[in-house]
Amino acid sequence: MNRMIYSLLISFVVALILGPILIPMLRRLKFGQSIREEGPKSHIKKTGTPVMGGFIFILSTFITMFIVIKNPSDKSMIPLYAFLAFGSVGFLDDILKILHKKNLGLRAYQKMLLLLIVSVSLSYYGAKSSEVGTSILVPFLKSSWNLGKWYIPLAIVYFAATTNAVNLTDGLDGLASCVTILVMTFFALVSFSMGEYTIAIFCSIVVGGLLGFLKYNAFPAQTFMGDTGSLALGGAVATVAMMLKLPLIVIIVGGIYVIEALSVIIQVTSFKLTGKRVFKMSPIHHHFELSGWHETKVVVMFSIITTILCLIAFLSLPKL
Repeated sequence: MNRMIYSLLISFVVALILGPILIPMLRRLKFGQSIREEGPKSHIKKTGTPVMGGFIFILSTFITMFIVIKNPSDKSMIPLYAFLAFGSVGFLDDILKILHKKNLGLRAYQKMLLLLIVSVSLSYYGAKSSEVGTSILVPFLKSSWNLGKWYIPLAIVYFAATTNAVNLTDGLDGLASCVTILVMTFFALVSFSMGEYTIAIFCSIVVGGLLGFLKYNAFPAQTFMGDTGSLALGGAVATVAMMLKLPLIVIIVGGIYVIEALSVIIQVTSFKLTGKRVFKMSPIHHHFELSGWHETKVVVMFSIITTILCLIAFLSLPKL
């Protein structure tokens, strides 16, 4: 437990130090956010805010992992590699948005193809690894299912869905950061309880990096994490859950991610079938904004919901 705390604190301090270095650098490079025209009008003032701030917690995580975990073959490196791989897809998307000077990066099929390549690699690893395997724990039933040949295709869908859901959640100052801090804290405690100490350390390091990043990402944000950060976080959450044989628990602890993704699916489906919108705007955090909630209230409420969902998820697990 002490190593987890020390790791968190190191990552936190590194992120705090990196902020004043990277944010001015992003400004000088003119890596500013382009706000989508159909978004809330209140967000127009955010145009030009440095994007790709996710590098702050990505670098703090990378640096701290190699300070604390000295063995590159340790199993906790798998979530780190996934973190970096998915973050690389996000980086490419962000760069193209900046070059195009509009909120349009990779085309949908290009982004999905790259995400699928990383997802297939991780799914194959999980299925063939003796430490992971094709069995998953089922919350509440407190039993396990062996998915056998279905593991890889289902895991591919799981990775693609989780990373995209976290990406959609990153739409308000501090929202994805706060929700993911709580989710990764949950996984840090569960990992520790299961005896997966180095994975618990990885989760703690990500939490520390996000806490440091939140200083610059909380309202009013000095920088946005961009797809670079949100896809990296989605990959980290999904991979840690896979390593613990707990992919289904993401539906509970990541309930906000699920709701954000479902709101988009419902909105698009409803509009195509009936020509009517269910929400004032999707993802759903924009619906609440347009209903008169300040974005800080949305962040606080979604964080409270995530805290409750994490407690429910603890109750859903077998005695650890």
